[in-house]
Order: sequence, then structure tokens, then C-alpha cells
Amino acid sequence: MTSFSPASIFPAALNHLLAQEAWARAKLIPHAGKIAVLDGGVLAARLKVTADGMLEAAVVDDAATVTIRVQLADLPAIMQNRERAFSYVKIEGDADFANTISQLSQGLRWEAEDDLSKFVGDIAANRMMGGARSALGTVKALHQSVAENVAEYFLEENPMLIRPQAVTEFTADVTRLRDDVARLSKRIEKLKGSNQ
Repeated sequence: MTSFSPASIFPAALNHLLAQEAWARAKLIPHAGKIAVLDGGVLAARLKVTADGMLEAAVVDDAATVTIRVQLADLPAIMQNRERAFSYVKIEGDADFANTISQLSQGLRWEAEDDLSKFVGDIAANRMMGGARSALGTVKALHQSVAENVAEYFLEENPMLIRPQAVTEFTADVTRLRDDVARLSKRIEKLKGSNQ
């Protein structure tokens, strides 16, 4: 019986993607034997590059070649903008290996429809993925609408938030009032001096 653990599932999922992309394996081959630690605070994955450009779980005692630390709170932003993913992380160690990992994170894509078609056929997989994309679009539109409605409520109906333009205008008014008070103060001083 095969046992599944996070330490075995993560490399297996990545190897599934690598098996479909010869260019990605070719980028990893020069780094054979190196260990990358992906540290999410609560969980950490230790991956070792094999001679064929695939990955395996690394032994805890083996020293990391590169450590990539990411805050779990940043994961949504990373998933939304994969091109800027590495701007959210802290990297320690081999810069060349980290650069290769960055390139792979931007270029590797899971083609879920291809994998699904092996089980249900091309037409069913296409329809299922179309339905999933439509549902995701609906969820995103609903999220956007709710966010806009909440913002409008707190800006207009029950003002707990202030628009940036209103803050800028208020700041300009305060600056203008301060300058007017300073000018008035100087005039009063001049008048006091001339009356003496």
C-alpha cells in the first residue's frame, strides 16, 4: 500500500509537470544534487534535483543550497501574478539555482484539461474545464461586485472610510488655513508695532 504524505505529494506533483516539459528538466539538470527548501513558515518542502532533472524529497539533514521563504498571506498575490512571484519571497543561498527556480515557476503550467481527458475523453474534459472557467469567472465577478458594494457602503452610506481625493483636498485646506493664520499673525504684529 502506497502512503501519501506532503513530503511525497509535492515532488510528485512537480514531477508530473516536469515530465511534460523537456525544457524545464534541461534547466534543472545542471543543478543535479542541489537542494531547494521552500519555507512557508508552517510547512517547508525540501526538494533535491536528480540527475535527470526531476525532483525527489530531500533528507532533512542535507544542507539546503537555496532557501526560499514565503509568507502564507502572500500566496494569493503570488498566484495572481506569477511573473512577480519572486518579489514576494526572501531568498538565501545559490542565486543561479534560485533564478532557475524562478524561471520554472513562471513557465511551468498545469494543463488540467489534458490530464482530465485521459479519464473522461477530450469532449467531456473540454466541457468540464469550460464549466470550471465559467464558474471561476462568476465567482471573481461576484467578489468584485461585493467588494465594490462594501466600499461604497463605507464611503457613502455609513462613512467610515475616506476617499483619497477628499484627504488631499482636506490637507490642502489645512495648509491654506495655516498659511492664512501665519499671514494674519504677521499683520497683527505689524499693527501692534505701528501703534506703539
